[in-house]
Order: sequence, then C-alpha cells, then structure tokens
Amino acid sequence: MNSVTEKLLKVVSDFSGEFKGAYNIREDGGCAARQSTKHIHIESKQDKPGIDIRIDAEAQGETVYIPACVTHGNVDDLVYNDFYVAAGADVTVIAGCGVHTNGEGEARHNGIHRFFLEKGAHILYKEKHVGVGKGIGLRRIDPVTEITLGEDAVLEMETIQLGGVDTTDRRTRATLGPRARLTIHESLMTDGKETATTEFAVTMEGEDAAVDLISRSVAKGESRQSYHSRIAGNCRCTGHSECDAILVDHGTVNAAPELYAGDLDAALIHEAAIGKIAGEQIVKLRTLGLTEEQAEAKIIEGFLRGK
Repeated sequence: MNSVTEKLLKVVSDFSGEFKGAYNIREDGGCAARQSTKHIHIESKQDKPGIDIRIDAEAQGETVYIPACVTHGNVDDLVYNDFYVAAGADVTVIAGCGVHTNGEGEARHNGIHRFFLEKGAHILYKEKHVGVGKGIGLRRIDPVTEITLGEDAVLEMETIQLGGVDTTDRRTRATLGPRARLTIHESLMTDGKETATTEFAVTMEGEDAAVDLISRSVAKGESRQSYHSRIAGNCRCTGHSECDAILVDHGTVNAAPELYAGDLDAALIHEAAIGKIAGEQIVKLRTLGLTEEQAEAKIIEGFLRGK
C-alpha cells in the first residue's frame, strides 16, 4: 500500500496499521492485500474485476473489511463484490471508500455490491465515503448495492459521506422475503458545487417483511442533492421512509418519496422535511460561549447523528 492509501484507510475504516480477521484492500483498481479466515473466504472473480465473499454459518461476531481507495487522478475503478451469507451467520462488513487527486484527472470509484442472505442471517454493513486532495480533477464515488434477503434475514446499513466528493450517484435495490428486515441509515453532507443523488427501491414479497429507510442530509454552499425512495409492498408488510434535510447558504434538496401498496395489509408510511437551522438553536448555543460558526457545526453534527 502507498502512503495515500494508508491515510484514506484511517478515515474510511479506522485502520490502525493492520486489520484483524478477513479483509481485502483495493488500491487503484487492484488488490493491495487480502486475508481470509476459517469462516470467511475471499476469492477473486474470474470473469470481471471484484471478489466473492463467502460467509459460512459458523461465522459469529466476525468482521470483514473491504475498503477501496483511489489515490490519484485518471483512475476509473469499477468493481463487483458479491456476498454469499449462509443461514444463521452474524457478521459486520466495513466497506469504506476514499478517492484522492492532486491533479487534473478524475478519480472515480464505482463499487457494485450484491448481498445474498439465507434464512436467519444477519449483516451489519458500514460504509463511509470521503474525497480528499487539492487537484481540480473530479472526485467521484458511485456505489450500487443490490440486496436479496431470505426468510428471517436481517441487513442493517449505515452509510456516511461527509465531504470532499464532487459527485455521487448512490443506488440501492432490495427484495425481501418472509419476515426479512432491512434498515438503512444514510448521513450525507455536500458543500461547494458538489452534487449527490440517492435512490432506494425496496420490494417486499414475503409476509411480515419490514423496511426502514432514514436519510439525514445537509446541503451547504451551492451544492445540490436529490433523494428518491420507492417502497413496494406486495404482501402483509410494513415500510417506512424518512428524509430530513437542512439547507445552508444556497444549497438545494429535492426529496421524492414514493409508496406502492399491492396488498390490502401493506402498511407504508413516508415522511420528508426540508428547512434551515432554527435561529433560536444558534442563539441558545451562543449563550454557552460558542461562535455562530461553532454553533452551526454542532447542530449539523447532532442532526446527522440523529440527535
């Protein structure tokens, strides 16, 4: 690994010199390091760039790291990562991504992740994105996540992007079986002339399936965000979509939640709220000795954490 990769890994995956357990570190389109464990096996795909991660039923409480880093311009990294999770497995996946450029060339990472969870499997999926560097080349991250949840399977996603990515197109599609549960918490902040698009499409096909989509975003500067969620319930199920956004400076947000009920017992709800920081919140924090800028930063930090 080069020095830029090590710095990016510290930000996106809390790297402290080594990973314990299973990992695959991707650097500028290639594999920089890899390790499998007894219950988590990682192998390269034969027909396209990417890896297959096979998690057996004995994997309990383990963590697998699959960070990807683009360390300079003129790199367009496309990777396909498939997760095959056996019945009853319980694993945390850390999948951060960092892009860096100091020149004119674009630095882009496009990760396509597919999850196949068998009965009763549980995955906690954490994804942090960041763009760094002083170059004028665009920093792009365009993740695609495709999810298939079997009976009683659970997938919890925590996605964070808090700056430096010039443009991002984030797409997630999921199909849920009986009593499967999908929870997604997205935290997103844009600034300057950055743009961000989020699209969720979830279909519930199994009785008593449930989905909870929560997006919290802040649009600063002249940045632009677009949010679209579609929840389809074709059976007895529950679905909830919530999009809350704060506007700062001249930022804009377009939120479009959509629901489709294809069954009499589909219970679906959507919420969307967009606004600015309340003046009384700033005043209250300033009485505690904070400057206006510090008060704004504290409010935004708490908002993105859901507090």
